[in-house]
Amino acid sequence: MTSSLRYAKVGTAVVGIVVLLTWPFLDSESWRGVLIAALVALPVQVISFALLQRYRDELKRFMIAWIGSTVVRMAVIGVVALMAFRSGMGGGVPMLLALATFFFGLLLLEPMYFRPKRNGTG
Repeated sequence: MTSSLRYAKVGTAVVGIVVLLTWPFLDSESWRGVLIAALVALPVQVISFALLQRYRDELKRFMIAWIGSTVVRMAVIGVVALMAFRSGMGGGVPMLLALATFFFGLLLLEPMYFRPKRNGTG
């Protein structure tokens, strides 16, 4: 199993547990916002991690993937914020807080699955 797939599985489990744990403490609109945040953050993070894994041996492409994924995450938060507040969505604030939290939490998981390739030794 590739490290990207392991990262995706663990990330999905962590995000799922967080979403379920918040359920009793939030009203329905806020909980829906947290769920939407999870559904937005998880694929962005998994794709970002897969790109970093793909280009880890090519410094220039790795840096492009790293900087690009950072810009994409910031843009996603901006677009989601704009859409939430223009539409008057009730759970907008919890959604944005959850989105930023999911991005940060999933970033913290990356080093556990980002291992250098072995070149046949050790």
